[in-house]
Amino acid sequence: MPADATPPRVLVVTPTYNEADNLEATVSALLAVEPRVDVLVVDDASPDGTGALADRLAAAEPRVSVLHRAAKDGLGRAYVAGFDVALARGYDVVVEFDADGSHPAGALPALLDALAADPTVGLAIGSRYVPGGGLADWAVGRRLLSRAGNAYARAMLGLRVRDVTAGYRAYRAEVLRGMPLHEIDSRGYCFQIDMTLRTLDAGWGVAERPIEFRERTAGRSKMSRAIVVEAMLRVTAWGIRRRVRPPRPLPAPTAGVGGSRQGTAQRPR
Repeated sequence: MPADATPPRVLVVTPTYNEADNLEATVSALLAVEPRVDVLVVDDASPDGTGALADRLAAAEPRVSVLHRAAKDGLGRAYVAGFDVALARGYDVVVEFDADGSHPAGALPALLDALAADPTVGLAIGSRYVPGGGLADWAVGRRLLSRAGNAYARAMLGLRVRDVTAGYRAYRAEVLRGMPLHEIDSRGYCFQIDMTLRTLDAGWGVAERPIEFRERTAGRSKMSRAIVVEAMLRVTAWGIRRRVRPPRPLPAPTAGVGGSRQGTAQRPR
């Protein structure tokens, strides 16, 4: 970014459901590592008091705000609700970030810099599966499930993105404004695959930056058999549809948040 450029306004969206044991440390880490960001907690009526804790954090820190939803309604819809708030408030970049401590807050500047470095890149992903990235503290079974899910999605959809299921990512606001967000009905972790595909199909590039993803130390994972089944069925249907009717290639958009064209970006094959 040029020295005289205005820094982008960045909103980190953090969905929560029963994350009272993790939320305060997660928010504190984000605020400490990156002065450019605000944090929006999207709580799905957590019965463990996460929403009330988020309200206390917001009362003490003006960079934190809270969106309360009436009930647990899936990761995808929680993010779409947060995207709506970000766009309505005029943020330039919107970040997805887990509340459970798995994502390294220290990697956030690298994701923002990836967007600033190339105006054709619309999405920067914190990737476990590029050189320098990795998984820590994961059981063998979960490692295999994650790698298999990524491999299947990449093969079915013709993607070169290495970590298509990653949940740590930064979008340009232009990317989200160009999507029919309320037509997206992916609820679980396949929401990330869906959003990656839509970003690429719109002509934007995707950059990946390495992260080490760690297992949560408190609370329970939201992964379930239903989430895995949803992802498999949707990816299969998308893959078949794209083979029958391939998407038309679009020219690469450009955006105002950026400078020199450098770094790597992935596009659909």
